[in-house]
Amino acid sequence: MYHADIHEIIDNFDLLGDWNQRYQYLIELGEALPEMPAAYKTAANQVIECMSLVHVFAQFDATHAQHLHYSGDCDTAIIKGVVALLIGLFSGKTPAEIIALDVDHLFKELRLEENLSPNRHVGVYAIVNKMKAQAQILQPSE
Repeated sequence: MYHADIHEIIDNFDLLGDWNQRYQYLIELGEALPEMPAAYKTAANQVIECMSLVHVFAQFDATHAQHLHYSGDCDTAIIKGVVALLIGLFSGKTPAEIIALDVDHLFKELRLEENLSPNRHVGVYAIVNKMKAQAQILQPSE
């Protein structure tokens, strides 16, 4: 599974010229997203605030016990690409690292707000909030 940090994602987007190329890149990320097991597509894993049908699921990584691995799916190409981007960003990190991620900085640098419709923008933040809430639930108590 591909793991990225915020700076790497921003650098990748900076290499792309216009928003048509960036949209195409998001679509390609979504197409490359591994299939989400049907058992994970539950109401508890659905991002209700999204206009698209989006599911995300977090579990501890089998090979790195302290790190989470996410899976996800969406029924629209662009948002599935955003889900794939977020899965790449969040997977391989501890719950505390995920909760601390400054996703606002990422979205500002990618200029997502000005290039996604207001409804999609709300949905993208709902996906982030769902993923962070799942990390919070899995965070070991101290």
